[in-house]
Amino acid sequence: MKRLHVHVSVENLPHSIGFYSALFASRPSVVKSDYAKWMLEDPRVNFAISTRGRQPGLDHIGIQVETTDELKEVYARLREAGGKVIEQGQTSCCYARSEKAWIDDPAGIAWETFHTTGESTVYGDRTGENGVRVAREKQSACCASPAASKQSSACC
Repeated sequence: MKRLHVHVSVENLPHSIGFYSALFASRPSVVKSDYAKWMLEDPRVNFAISTRGRQPGLDHIGIQVETTDELKEVYARLREAGGKVIEQGQTSCCYARSEKAWIDDPAGIAWETFHTTGESTVYGDRTGENGVRVAREKQSACCASPAASKQSSACC
C-alpha cells in the first residue's frame, strides 16, 4: 500500500511539532534536532518537517511504497508521466535508508518516490540528494550540513 509523503520546511521545530501534533492528534514517530516525522494512518501520509536552511513552506511531495514491486510500478508511472526522471538509487536521507527517484510536475513541484529499507543515524550521507537536486537547478536543503545547505538540495 502506498502512502503520500509531504515535507515542509519550518523555522521553529518545537513550535511546529506542537502545532502538527495537535492537528494530527498524534506525536511524531521520529524527532531529531532538525527534523520530525509523523507516520499517519488517517489520512495515510508520511508528513515530515525540518529546519534545514530552506525558506518555510512546501519543500516537496512524494509517494512512499512498501515493496520493491510497488517502487517499480511507481517508477513506470513516472516514466509514463513524462519529464526527466532522476533515479537516485540507494541513499540515506531524513534519518532513513531508501531507494528513490525524483521528478518535477508541470508546476515545478518536486516529487520524490521512495522505498525505505532501514534507519540511518544521520540526516543524509551526501551521496545523492545534493547532486540530484542541484542538477535540477533547485535551491533547497537536505542531506547536507546546515551551513552547506543554503546552496545545496532537498530530499525526503
